[in-house]
Amino acid sequence: MIIILKQNINLRDKEYLRSFLEDKGFKVREIIGEAETIFGAVGNISIDLRQVEILSGVSRVIPISKPYKLASRELKKENTIVNIGRVKIGGNRIAVIAGPCAVESKEQMFKAAQAVRESGAVMLRGGAFKPRTSPYSFQGMGEEGLKILKDAGDSVGLPVVSEIVGTEYVDMMKDYVDVFQIGARNMQNFELLKAVGAIGMPVVLKRGLSATIEEWLMAAEYLMAHGSDNIILCERGIRTFETYTRNTLDLSAIPVVQKLSHLPIIVDPSHATGLRAKVPPMALAAIAAGADGLVVEVHPDPDNAMSDGPQSLYPEEFEKLMRDLQALSPVVGKEIEKIHENRPINVRTTDKASNIIDKNIAFQGVQGAYSEKAIHRYFGDDVIAVPQPEFIDVFETVLQGKASFGVIPVENSLAGTINENIDLLLRYPDIAVVGEYKLRIIHNLIGMPGAVLKDIRKVYSHPQGLAQCADFFEKHKEMKGIPFYDTAGAVEHLSDLKDPSCAAIAGEEAARVYGMNIIKESIETNPRNYTKFFILTRADRAEYEQANRAAFVFSTPDKPGALFSCLKVLADSGINMNKLESRPIQGKPWQYMFFLSVDIPEDSHAFENALDKLRNFSEDLRVLGKYKVD
Repeated sequence: MIIILKQNINLRDKEYLRSFLEDKGFKVREIIGEAETIFGAVGNISIDLRQVEILSGVSRVIPISKPYKLASRELKKENTIVNIGRVKIGGNRIAVIAGPCAVESKEQMFKAAQAVRESGAVMLRGGAFKPRTSPYSFQGMGEEGLKILKDAGDSVGLPVVSEIVGTEYVDMMKDYVDVFQIGARNMQNFELLKAVGAIGMPVVLKRGLSATIEEWLMAAEYLMAHGSDNIILCERGIRTFETYTRNTLDLSAIPVVQKLSHLPIIVDPSHATGLRAKVPPMALAAIAAGADGLVVEVHPDPDNAMSDGPQSLYPEEFEKLMRDLQALSPVVGKEIEKIHENRPINVRTTDKASNIIDKNIAFQGVQGAYSEKAIHRYFGDDVIAVPQPEFIDVFETVLQGKASFGVIPVENSLAGTINENIDLLLRYPDIAVVGEYKLRIIHNLIGMPGAVLKDIRKVYSHPQGLAQCADFFEKHKEMKGIPFYDTAGAVEHLSDLKDPSCAAIAGEEAARVYGMNIIKESIETNPRNYTKFFILTRADRAEYEQANRAAFVFSTPDKPGALFSCLKVLADSGINMNKLESRPIQGKPWQYMFFLSVDIPEDSHAFENALDKLRNFSEDLRVLGKYKVD
């Protein structure tokens, strides 16, 4: 059952409630959500719910209808995010686990680790115990293989995952792996599930060869009931009558599981298809279907692999797949998970006990704004997004040290440049650009809980939000668009109005923050709607290692061909320019500054030499920032 606690419950009542349930034989999990705190009480016990409802501090009691209790979406509404060191699996990330099917040698494993790390994988896989159909096939290197796997992972800074095949290996393996894998053949090895669950470490649970989704979730329930909360479900194909692929990859399981359970779900296209040519398209299809990540087999020499060579990608094929995933991820509203070692400050790994300012990130707007979403996509979930009333306040907050970073929108793919923020960059020489992030903008029609489309008459949103949904208003002429200062602010205003005939256009995060309902999803006219954000910090804190892009400004003397001469310097130096914008110089009518964004070549000296030459043809040249774009 789910016990929803009153917001003002005191510690004594909470502890009495926990003791009461445990004395009755229930296992109790406390789940602190954004809107409410609940107790999840599970066990094979029958009790009159009224006995719990009358206890002090209890708001209401809801029975869980599913046979899987702890894994059920009924128990926990928010998605579980599994933390493995610096890696997070779940939420708005796409985490890629890669490596060979089996550990064969130190040389093979170290080569594989280096290759997958350079291409963008965030975890290293490798089998030390291999349950094979034939008893004469290679069975793995055992503990020696685990030692090699751990050393290979440590050499490139990646956590490691390996399959466990028997209860007798639990204590030994926990010292070598960061994540246990329960293979398809052991999905219903209940004694193994109990033993691994009791360790409390993260687990990748593969779907059985012919398991139903409910059987799969019940296996996860075994792990959770015995102590492990960090379960990652893995769809790896099921056995059907089809013979052209090794298994049949059930991509429909992804949205089904996401509706039934809060646990993250990843996909193994290698075991599903059994042929390397089919791995990339099915990997992309899995991400399009909503998967939280992938497990991909990669081998430095697949033709001579001791296990599953035909389905293992060559390192160059894996690199191509990662580039394709990078292109696809913003389309599905996600970000490729990375181990960010070169960002200006490693905010993701900031200790919770450290100075709170180190985790403050300023943005313009209110909670639920697209800028806040960009903050968490770029920095992770452990930072604090600090709303500011105006864009200039973001700059001032960063300059005064009240926030370590600021995030501002600078360009929309449909509406163009946000000139106010370009001008602010010119006005604040002590602020530097240290990063860039592109966010897909998905507009939703948001209303009061219970409101329906036919009742809506007024729609509030930022003028750009209204303009970007012109086709929707053309189809619904009964609705009147009302300009508002901010998209998320419009949803906040809606929550104050409490009028079912009023709605707002904003992102799904705003609906969640203010307890509103999405009436219609994705109503923007053009789905190719992206906003580019700049990451700002104080110039004296900026770090420029491994930068591959730069933003700078300059003006030109008042003579023919002045701008041409400047741009020719860049062209002759092989510098690719991806943006050029002119802005009027305040206090100097009819004179202009030029804002440029360029790619820094691999030989960074070429860029520095180009700047030196550019100073001979321009005036007031200033570099606003150099940063790395993934």
